[in-house]
Amino acid sequence: MPVSRADSRRKRHVRLRRKVTGTASRPRLQVQRTLHHIYAILVDDANGHTLASSSTREKGIGSDLKSKTNLEAAKRIGAEIAAKAKGQGITSVIFDTGGRKYHGRVAALAQAAREAGLEF
Repeated sequence: MPVSRADSRRKRHVRLRRKVTGTASRPRLQVQRTLHHIYAILVDDANGHTLASSSTREKGIGSDLKSKTNLEAAKRIGAEIAAKAKGQGITSVIFDTGGRKYHGRVAALAQAAREAGLEF
């Protein structure tokens, strides 16, 4: 039976999550993308808490964008999550691609977060 693209991504993500764990001082920046939106979440895996999140579904962000699925939207979310992290005193994160390639919207979000001051 052939393996689907989604199954391959899930396997990569499980393999990645064995090594990548966020803490309160250095949380995991998890990126999720769908066909319609992009999400960025700061997670403290040691305590099981979400520290901050940002997505194109938020009213203040999504209403300003022409499209919620392009590189411009990903850059906006990257800058927004970096601002929220800085507000909580977080300067360094561990990047989690969710089993996806570091390419396109995922890379654009990461680059914008770096430019806004997050280190990873």
